[in-house]
Parts: sequence; structure tokens; C-alpha cells
Amino acid sequence: MKKLAMLCLLVMTTNLTLGQIHDPVQWETATKKISDTEYELITTAIIDGEWHLYSQSVPEDGPIPTTFTYESNSNYLKKGNTKEEKGKTVEDSIFGMRIKYFGKKAKFTQRIKLKTKEAFKLKAVVEFMVCNDSQCLPPKEVDLEFTIN
Repeated sequence: MKKLAMLCLLVMTTNLTLGQIHDPVQWETATKKISDTEYELITTAIIDGEWHLYSQSVPEDGPIPTTFTYESNSNYLKKGNTKEEKGKTVEDSIFGMRIKYFGKKAKFTQRIKLKTKEAFKLKAVVEFMVCNDSQCLPPKEVDLEFTIN
């Protein structure tokens, strides 16, 4: 009877493990006050293990680049484009080209100019793609939210 119970537990555990969806990137948001009228939106990607996240700039026919879309509203204006850290540029064996990517952690920043003194929430979406040395996951979109005080 104990062997049957252990076999059932093993089968259930295996099914749960195989059914899990890979979600190797967790996203965090923060804001930094630069002046009374300017803020910096900070988005940090925490990347699991051997996975890597691609840059905002990748060659044509390469992977899906990381892209930020900020919801328009009358409370702010974007200043310039979203900036990213240095990252690592390598010969990517999956895509057969030189590509910049991030492992473990990536930080992206976007400056905004306030058009109000009232607090508000700013919504955005990040689209990204991650790969490891043997596979890539389909592109994914994640909702982001920043609180401007």
C-alpha cells in the first residue's frame, strides 16, 4: 500500500512539474524624483538562472527586442527614449548574429516631465523575449505601473 501511495504521489508531482509555464523574468518598478517637474521611471528585470533578456536594439531577423510602451495621459510628457544598461554583446548561436542581452538583472530608465502637481499612476507595458542556450520562449507582455507622488 505504501508503494502505491508513493507511486501516485510521484505521478501527481511529475504532472504538476511538466505542466508549469516558464516565467523566468520578474519585473519591478520604481520612481526617482529628479526635480519638482521631472521624474525617472525605473524598471528592473530580475532574470532567472541561465535565461537572458534581449536588448531594445537587436539586428533585423533577430529575436523580439525588449519594448516599452507608456500609456499616454495629460499628466506627463516623455523626455527622450527609454535607456538601458550596458549589457553583454555576444555571438548568439541560436540566431547566428551578434546580439546584446542581459543576464541576472537589467535596469531600464525613462525620464518624464510632469504637467501636474497632483499624484497619479502611470501605466506601461513591456514586451520581451527570453532565451537560454537551448530554447527561446514566445514573446510576452507584462503590465507595469509607476506611482508619481
